[in-house]
Amino acid sequence: MPELPEVETVRRGLQPVLEGARIARVEARRPDLRFPFPEKFLERLTGKTITALGRRAKYLTMHLEGGPVLICHLGMSGSFRIETSNDTPNSSEMLGAFYHERPKSAVHDHVVFHIVSPQGARSRVTFNDPRRFGFMLFSEGAPDTHPMLAGLGVEPTGNALDGELLASLLKGRKSPLKSALLDQRLIAGLGNIYVSEALWRAGLSPLREAGTIAKPGKKAKQQRDALAEAIRAVIADAIAAGGSSLRDYVQTDGSLGYFQHSFAVYDREGEACSKHGCGGHIERIVQSGRSTFYCRSCQL
Repeated sequence: MPELPEVETVRRGLQPVLEGARIARVEARRPDLRFPFPEKFLERLTGKTITALGRRAKYLTMHLEGGPVLICHLGMSGSFRIETSNDTPNSSEMLGAFYHERPKSAVHDHVVFHIVSPQGARSRVTFNDPRRFGFMLFSEGAPDTHPMLAGLGVEPTGNALDGELLASLLKGRKSPLKSALLDQRLIAGLGNIYVSEALWRAGLSPLREAGTIAKPGKKAKQQRDALAEAIRAVIADAIAAGGSSLRDYVQTDGSLGYFQHSFAVYDREGEACSKHGCGGHIERIVQSGRSTFYCRSCQL
């Protein structure tokens, strides 16, 4: 499943093409994805100008002039592809090339947006989803009022997420710390990769009881402050690098390098811990059916 930085990477890639553009036509090549398309899906999109392209947690939000808002989720295998009207070798750019390879056969091109920019340039934005776990739904009001988004917690970006907020969210919780951090009702958009990486940066075990960092005292305060800083930093670093579920691929300028090259623990089972002076090794355990990577020597 793509995590927040991957979705933000896709949003930033789509934004220059979609914001301010008009949807001239939409093709839906099947009646559904994970859910059936909304009633009058094509009619309600056609002719509309896209006023803003946003993100909430792992959801993309396409704001249309006069409404509604289109909420998009990539699911497990969804990605967008941009094709411009010229025929240059770099006229097609795929957004959302994930670390775990995703087949991109045209048979899985399920939704195609035909876009006209304010300057008259034409392009196609295609949603490809082999497993069809993605979806597109309408919100008639603000996106946060939609049932899919209404219960989401605080975003793990910006200064809103600090140690004291973590304390209020985790106080009294007996579940493992990693499990609590993955609860989307508490912190929206955090996923398996980034929780593992943030816990390593903060020196906290994924197995410890979540409520321990909310207790009174200097040590607990230092722990929650360090965790909040680690969460914000790892998300910011991954967004800056283009996401971390992304596999290597050559960009149009020939450059490489995404955040998976900076993983400290994720997918590094058996390797030496890179924390200065640690001397431990990365282990893999399973929590709630998901792989957790950590160093028991320095994560306490």
